[in-house]
Amino acid sequence: MSLSASNAMTIVATAAALSLPISFCRSTKLSTKKGVKGGFRVFAVFGEQSEIEKKNAWSTLFDVEDPRSKFPQTKGKFLDANLALEVARYDIQYCDWRARQDLLTIMLLHEKVVDVLNPLARDYKSIGTIKKELAELQEELGQAHRQVHISEARVSTALDKLAYMEELVNDKLLQDRATTYSEEASPSPSTSTQSLDTVKRRLPRKGLNISGPVQPYHPRLKNFWYPVAFSTDLKDDTMVPLDCFEEPWVLFRGKDGKPGCVQNTCAHRACPLDLGSVNEGRIQCPYHGWEYSTDGTCEKMPSTRLHKVKIKSLPCFEKDGMLWIWPGDGPPSATLPSLQPPSGFQIHAELVIELPVEHGLLLDNLLDLAHAPFTHTSTFAKGWSVPSFVKFLTPASGLQGYWDPYPIDMEFRPPCMVLSTIGISKPGKLEGQSTKQCTTHLHQLHVCLPSSRNKTRLLYRMSLDFAPVLKHIPFVNFLWRHFAEQVLNEDLRLVLGQQERMNKGANVWNWPVTYDKLGVRYRQWRDALERGEKQLPFSKSG
Repeated sequence: MSLSASNAMTIVATAAALSLPISFCRSTKLSTKKGVKGGFRVFAVFGEQSEIEKKNAWSTLFDVEDPRSKFPQTKGKFLDANLALEVARYDIQYCDWRARQDLLTIMLLHEKVVDVLNPLARDYKSIGTIKKELAELQEELGQAHRQVHISEARVSTALDKLAYMEELVNDKLLQDRATTYSEEASPSPSTSTQSLDTVKRRLPRKGLNISGPVQPYHPRLKNFWYPVAFSTDLKDDTMVPLDCFEEPWVLFRGKDGKPGCVQNTCAHRACPLDLGSVNEGRIQCPYHGWEYSTDGTCEKMPSTRLHKVKIKSLPCFEKDGMLWIWPGDGPPSATLPSLQPPSGFQIHAELVIELPVEHGLLLDNLLDLAHAPFTHTSTFAKGWSVPSFVKFLTPASGLQGYWDPYPIDMEFRPPCMVLSTIGISKPGKLEGQSTKQCTTHLHQLHVCLPSSRNKTRLLYRMSLDFAPVLKHIPFVNFLWRHFAEQVLNEDLRLVLGQQERMNKGANVWNWPVTYDKLGVRYRQWRDALERGEKQLPFSKSG
């Protein structure tokens, strides 16, 4: 009997969780009142199908109205988007009500067992009578437990159908599948008992195949402006070496102070130029002193006659505190993107970190917030609760949106940038509402520059719309770097594991779900770009 009690208490927690989806449905009639320590009370009337008439201490938790009388009549009809979504929500209401009834059955049977074993009652019953009653109760408990498992399957199926329906409605795809859903969204209890496997067979999922060793980067991916360094890191007499698409480059400033980007290889003997120095706006090779201007022309050759020698250079400009290059063969676009933080924000930290992972995998990670309460338990998500449902809400043709239930706005900006704004009330705490309702915010910029097939140059900029005094604290930049590296290390061990398995053939996008929407759209955008489609998906300009 202790096993039954243990299972019953486990199911209490399950039932509490099952009540959460009802908040999605506006028509749910639940009235809650504070006053019960550590919980809540629900007041309603039993449906006529309830098998339990007895009132006891548990009944106030489980008295929820039978929702079947309110189901919209849809049998044999084609459903529009809103009605189909409402049917799916009513299905979850029914599953929740049914689960409460099953659980209440177990609670009351448990009380009957306690009554039978009561020492006072045993004085008036024979051993045979007690054994008979216990056997009957054991059979009833077994049946009740089986019914609870059926209810769990019903809820899982209904949630899966609801998530899929919301995705269809949001992406305006419902019309093509209206016939299928008119059958599956019927509100009868038999619909709810469909297995999860049946639903997934009938509802095609959107899969991606990202597997195998990382292939050489497609030339079309190079035809963009890429931010590669922060302006503060490039002084008049310094250099910034970097790799971009598996080629070595070096940044330096010319005589006019404007930045230039040339191949980090001397034309003479292939010596790395960044090992040298900058003299009067020219970069000097440390081997034999050859000097190159920002357009790659060799303007000085000590100890020999000057020859017409030139190394490769890239278009390079400076904007919004960042240095940009165009690594592609196509003509550069006339305008550079703006990555300035929103109005009212001040930049507090700018960091550059080299990471040993392919930039697409890193972008996948940055475009996913659902992993935070599981992965970042020692840093910014410490103490976060795990929501029963996480969604990324976005326009049907957009690469930006907001997270539900987190107060975080996020955008993927081609070709490799992620911008996010986080609403906060206290350092490290989330207010649990939309960013517009939050009084203070943190803005982040992540640039994932593809250095090579297994290496990413990450540029990170953090801005705040509060606490400007933090900028003037000595060595605060080291504190930001320490915290950023802690967060990245929590991700890095996972992404490195993904990369290892992907290189061996595993598909890292084998089973996308609702909260993967932004990451999936990035992959679809990149795939369309590499295929040469004229109209890129989710692109405002096409």
